[in-house]
Amino acid sequence: MARLVSFTEETTEEAAALLRAGALVSFPTETVYGLGANALDEGAVASIYAAKDRPSFNPLIVHVPDNETARRYARFSDLAERVAAALWPGPLSLVLPRTKDCPLSKLVSAGLDTVAIRVPASAPARRLLVAARVPVAGPSANKSGRLSPTEARHVADGFGDEVAMVLDGGTCVVGLESTVLDLSTETPTLLRAGGVTHEALEEVIAAPVSVAGVDDTAPKSPGMMSRHYAPRTPLRMNASEVKRGEALLGFGGNKGAVADLSPAGDLVEAAANLFRMLHEFDGEGYAGIAVAPIPESGLGRAINDRLRRAARG
Repeated sequence: MARLVSFTEETTEEAAALLRAGALVSFPTETVYGLGANALDEGAVASIYAAKDRPSFNPLIVHVPDNETARRYARFSDLAERVAAALWPGPLSLVLPRTKDCPLSKLVSAGLDTVAIRVPASAPARRLLVAARVPVAGPSANKSGRLSPTEARHVADGFGDEVAMVLDGGTCVVGLESTVLDLSTETPTLLRAGGVTHEALEEVIAAPVSVAGVDDTAPKSPGMMSRHYAPRTPLRMNASEVKRGEALLGFGGNKGAVADLSPAGDLVEAAANLFRMLHEFDGEGYAGIAVAPIPESGLGRAINDRLRRAARG
């Protein structure tokens, strides 16, 4: 089993030393638990891909403690500066051109001339990043294509001793991965829906934000592949009835639901519960998971994005 410890000042310093030494450390952010490695160390980054069974063409997100540090690795346009000032720290990753002579591992960018980077809102995560003194590549701490972890035990169950340490900071409050916004071209493009809504992005940018499609061959960011975030149990969306052997995951108080993402129909609560409840359903031996309809607005877009990718295949 992975070494699971409470997120304290002492363990933060120990985890920071492990990261500098090239080890893998899992840590919680406001979104999900990340699988962290020194983003300057090619070997450490390669160990992320190996542990996750992740295709090497799928880029990683680099985590830094503040906007100033982000500018060492990515080139910020005026628009990028405005977006970062408004929405960082927070559940938003920006895809930007790498700086000239950028020292980040080429693997974090999967060979592209861009990098996905973010400043997390979680104060403990930022303290870890300050203590580490290196940028940290931190994709979700799950095997490639599987459900993202929102609790430390999800990571420990998934990786065992492949991870040197799992910092337990409790349940992630957002529960969905970061939104990924591509600002490396003239047209702002949403690559992955997440904790910052499409509507919030357009309000800050004061212009329409286009939405990228699925990319299974050369994605510019995580979360663009068609099959992702999937439980082992078959899942279907927008269920109006339950088939034999299925369990209903409700929303808004559905009669007969085994569990409800939000009995009150609150999308923020539903997002926070999504992966945790899918993990629980996945271990119960159901023939299938039927998910009640979720509104396609606000955080509902990100929830439905995860469900669509989970249901494919």
